[in-house]
Amino acid sequence: MANKLWLSAAVAAIVGAPAFAQSADLPPSANPGECFARVLVPEQVQVLTETVTDQPERTEILVIPAEYADVEETITIKEAQTVIEVIPATYRTVTETIVVTPERVEKVPVPEQTETYTENVLVREAYTTWKPGAGLFGRGTAGRAGDGTEVSTGELLCKVEVPAEFRPVTRTRVVRVASTQDRMIPAVTQTVTRQVIDQPARTVERVVPAETRAVRVRKEVTPAREDVRVIPATTRTVERRVVSGGGGLQWREVLCETNTTPAKISEVQRALNGKGFNTRVDGVFGADTLRAMEAFQRANGLAVGNLTIDTVNALGVTP
Repeated sequence: MANKLWLSAAVAAIVGAPAFAQSADLPPSANPGECFARVLVPEQVQVLTETVTDQPERTEILVIPAEYADVEETITIKEAQTVIEVIPATYRTVTETIVVTPERVEKVPVPEQTETYTENVLVREAYTTWKPGAGLFGRGTAGRAGDGTEVSTGELLCKVEVPAEFRPVTRTRVVRVASTQDRMIPAVTQTVTRQVIDQPARTVERVVPAETRAVRVRKEVTPAREDVRVIPATTRTVERRVVSGGGGLQWREVLCETNTTPAKISEVQRALNGKGFNTRVDGVFGADTLRAMEAFQRANGLAVGNLTIDTVNALGVTP
């Protein structure tokens, strides 16, 4: 009760103005309609897998002797020669469209056009402000829940938007100024048929292959060489656990009676049932739903005790 009285006094001191400076005791910057509560965020533990070397990479040199074989070689008796041949030109018939009179553009006058319209003139701009939220879902007091679980402080602020004010004004404006418009006069064309060269006359070189015969000789097939073999390193895998974040009370966005509806609570209850955490589907966030939600939060490493947006997203429900 003392925490709620303190929260009401703090909120009453700051919500009278359209805007105020951000404080460490207030939620982070938020949009209208968003609500925040301080919740205990569990530590996030990450298991890292590392590969360590048992035995480093090494090399071995193996000497491989040369290899010989009787092979058949081809020797040239008569060199190859080139003969030039003339290939005559070929023709084809083509149909073309030629322009007799090119297209042109004529200027056509276009008169001015106006219209009367009504627009809303801003009288007072919209602004946003913090207001105390109502009906925080979950545990509302600091301390322990009786089962060894840390819960939220019960603080709840909601940021709301006060809309701008307008008044209608009737005015006249020019929709289209007087101008000229281009009108295209198409070109006049004519179709003609004529013979064109498809492929010009050309000369080609024809190669008369050389005359050869095969003889057998003994030759080195594979020279002696050194074969360097790489023996790869051997490794093993080790695991270590590292705390990557979380722990302590933090402001988190939540659903409460200010920014949600019984229909949305029913969606959350159905999603809990679908995940195996059974509760009644009645649109009322009661003790039965609280127990199911906290069990789901613990199983998924989420902040326990309030219906946070992180919990809603983890259930696959649109906030």
